[in-house]
Amino acid sequence: MDFFRHLLFVICLLPFLSAGESFSQVSPAEILSPQLKAAESKYLPQLQSLNRAIGSTTFPFSFVVSRYVGLDPKSQAAIDTRGVEFVKFHDRVVLKISGNYNAAFNSDRLTQNQRVNRVFDDVIVPILRLLPNEIPADVTCDAIGFEISYHVQSGGRNYQYEGKEILAVVLEKADAFTYLSLPGDSERQGILNRSGVYVNGKQFGLALGERNPFRMEELDQPASHQPAAASVQSPASSSSSADNRLSTNNQDLPLSLQKSAAQLSGDPRPTLPGSIGGAGREKAEAVAPPPTAATQADADRLQVKYQSQLDTLGKEGAEKLHLAEYAPPGFVIFRHQVFLQLTLRNPERFDKEAGSIYKRSAQSFDLFLAPQLKALLAKVPDDPELAGLDVTVLNQLAAKTQPSSEAIEFVCPFKPLRQFVEAEITSQDVINQSVVLVNGVRIALNLQQVE
Repeated sequence: MDFFRHLLFVICLLPFLSAGESFSQVSPAEILSPQLKAAESKYLPQLQSLNRAIGSTTFPFSFVVSRYVGLDPKSQAAIDTRGVEFVKFHDRVVLKISGNYNAAFNSDRLTQNQRVNRVFDDVIVPILRLLPNEIPADVTCDAIGFEISYHVQSGGRNYQYEGKEILAVVLEKADAFTYLSLPGDSERQGILNRSGVYVNGKQFGLALGERNPFRMEELDQPASHQPAAASVQSPASSSSSADNRLSTNNQDLPLSLQKSAAQLSGDPRPTLPGSIGGAGREKAEAVAPPPTAATQADADRLQVKYQSQLDTLGKEGAEKLHLAEYAPPGFVIFRHQVFLQLTLRNPERFDKEAGSIYKRSAQSFDLFLAPQLKALLAKVPDDPELAGLDVTVLNQLAAKTQPSSEAIEFVCPFKPLRQFVEAEITSQDVINQSVVLVNGVRIALNLQQVE
């Protein structure tokens, strides 16, 4: 009798075991693109096996496979670990492996090229070593891609910043399978020179074993490669600098593979940077600089042109929209484009010890800024030179020791803002196409995950 009860328990448990196994990989049923669905269906067992193999590999620091990169370590316990999948990249099929590497590099000790070199050696090389054992060399795709997020620290005696960098590498399929079999760094460097390497969205000339990267314009001339004289960037600048944000078109893109591509490609799955569908194309369109980059002179000219309208917005906004009276609306240059800068005071007070910057940022957008966007957009000058809104939300933080404040900045192009107020897209879609900074340090933000 006990045997039959045990057998019945096992039979009842089997569906749950199968469900748990399938959850470790994106199901073909979730995919709308016929090409990607076919690849996912054909190689589903191999993708699951590679995911498990990566999870069993020991890295110098903890590495968590994830579809969404740039997550805080505290949030990684509940992340979507299905970070091995087929995606579209420049109209090509790419087998993408993505995740969060919980290493924190000091920018005063390691240059950006040295940090990228470390992450490539620490994470990508071990996965390339696993690849031939798990994935057939004739796999139906054009390239193998990686997207790895890691931490960067910088600061002095009295302050400390921690930001994130995101490394994306796209290797031709044959190069990915032969990289480790090459005899030395010079041959491997040749592969990297013809591959796509991006740091925070900007093309990057990774130079193996060097302090500084190659200049991108030199990569077409291998005989003249010389490391570029690059300055060390702090995470404050690497997180918020206009020169160091993720995009495959060398423009600002908060790539974290969190954007649903349903609106553009018919495929609700995330894509690699620069993808023809989803976040890559939509964000590139939203924030790419115009043919003639705007300057401060353009912002000043628009300020004069619309000063009376801005004065009215400032007066009415202070009464109805919580605009800070001491920071009147004005035009600023962000990523070679003109944005209207607004500063709002959030009446809600936060307990600093009770939540993270991510949760406060999510609540500041969803509960405070989002309900006011329709009214704000109705009062903004309608000018083709204006790219979007740069809204800073000031939060008051209560603490046991001393109260403080926090500035959360949302740099949002007009296109997603207008789609949002017309209920065409979600608030997460707006965030995915925008830049979010907390006290000047850029963060990745998944609204549902941190609530």
